[in-house]
Amino acid sequence: MTTRSYTAIVEKEGKGYAALCPELDVASQGDTVESATANLKEAVELFLECADPAEVERRLHTQVFVTRFDAAHG
Repeated sequence: MTTRSYTAIVEKEGKGYAALCPELDVASQGDTVESATANLKEAVELFLECADPAEVERRLHTQVFVTRFDAAHG
């Protein structure tokens, strides 16, 4: 079984957390950061298990950069 690292972007949403894997455009949610991340991992693994390899290749973004910047306002 092949293992690959993916990115999880997690943000507060209402009373829970939303998690996104930008490499595959797969999302999930949970009551805590940890559960949202675990649910995202499960969603990604199910997607990779069930999806046609051509669909995985079409959706896969191999270079994802997460960074921060300052912007002026008001």
